[in-house]
Amino acid sequence: MAINFYDIAYGFGVGVSAPVWIIRSKTRKKVLDAFSLRMGHVVSRTEERPAVMIHAVSVGELNAARTLIDELKLRHPMLQLIISTTTETGYERSKELFGNQQDVILIRYPLDFTGAVTRVLDCLKPSLVILMELELWPNFIAQCWNRHIPVVIANGRITSSSFRNLKIGSFLTRRMFSRISAIGAQEKTYADRFVALGSNPDRTVVTGTMKFDSAPTGSEVMGTSELIRDLNLRHPLWVCGSTGPGEEQIVLEIYRQLLPDFPELQLAIIPRKPERFDAVAELIRQQGYDCIRRSDPVSWNPTSAAQQRPTVVLGDTMGELRKFYASADVVFVGRSLVDLGEKQHGSDMIEPCALGKPTIVGPFTGNFVEPMNAFRSADAIVEVRTPEELKEAMVRLLREPGEIGHRAKHVVQQQRGATQRTLDLIEPLLTVSTHPSP
Repeated sequence: MAINFYDIAYGFGVGVSAPVWIIRSKTRKKVLDAFSLRMGHVVSRTEERPAVMIHAVSVGELNAARTLIDELKLRHPMLQLIISTTTETGYERSKELFGNQQDVILIRYPLDFTGAVTRVLDCLKPSLVILMELELWPNFIAQCWNRHIPVVIANGRITSSSFRNLKIGSFLTRRMFSRISAIGAQEKTYADRFVALGSNPDRTVVTGTMKFDSAPTGSEVMGTSELIRDLNLRHPLWVCGSTGPGEEQIVLEIYRQLLPDFPELQLAIIPRKPERFDAVAELIRQQGYDCIRRSDPVSWNPTSAAQQRPTVVLGDTMGELRKFYASADVVFVGRSLVDLGEKQHGSDMIEPCALGKPTIVGPFTGNFVEPMNAFRSADAIVEVRTPEELKEAMVRLLREPGEIGHRAKHVVQQQRGATQRTLDLIEPLLTVSTHPSP
């Protein structure tokens, strides 16, 4: 067996960093869980029918892939689908969406050690691999190449920092990019970056973002009425979704400032990461509010004398953000007001916009360049730079929301179609890979 440079590098990295992750309990658990769950120990697929593997790192990529998955099943009912995720929240979301479907296999994406990748590909034998956005690992791509398994990037994007880093290491990564069978990029800037890194320009096309396709534009979201009833939500309702560290504090202070002029205003906060639920609940209480947790609404006793304070709803369950958005009068989309690092610049503003909700975002929305350009051009979203501007925007939208929500919904309807363009891109590869010549 040939010596694999990447395996050596990965092993060296784990060893060198061991003193750090062993000492830190949270990091230690994360590393050990990865080695326990992502070393490719999966149950072998016994069926002879062809299979397509779709990899989505976490919840955002998985939500974007939903329409693609549905269309693949519709066009090719004999296909078996293998859906892999990296994060724990992504895996839990995949179980919610596809756990009861017999033609879907759920796995955790293997670590990029040759042994782990080989076990997954040998056991599951995919005919085609679709990677959402940008999740390229050299051993995985090489093993697919050796097995003649086409690899497609769907909804592809490369941030400016990732592009710079990949360019620096292009002597190592150029071959990897040249082995990609097809790339559907969200916009031309991303497509040009893929080509500059070594992708075939004839197989790199702009398809748009599939997140427009996966956001329902109907006025009703299943389960919304139950959510409103269970939490006794009232109007006007301000929903702050996918918030990150530092933003909840800002939102709670603005809420305090708004209450004198809008005494009926209800606030609901839905943090991005489940591991922060307890910390945010404690922050809400520290700020002088009562906290109603979605996971345990009966624990809040409105008859208690202590319940004279304003209440804040904490959305601490998975898969209900869309219901909160559907209940809202105004939405703030988090991870956009506080700079949490380029990889976390912005959360999905398309969902509330698709529901026709007046939507506010901060200045850090780099992960949603194309959607933001579309909303900006139609004056269909409110951008703020500071907490003061967020408060001003809230006052304006609470008093007179205008037509901004209607314009946002119209933008989403106009931008649909990326899923079909992506399917057109992969269909020739799918046909070839699932119907081999005799």
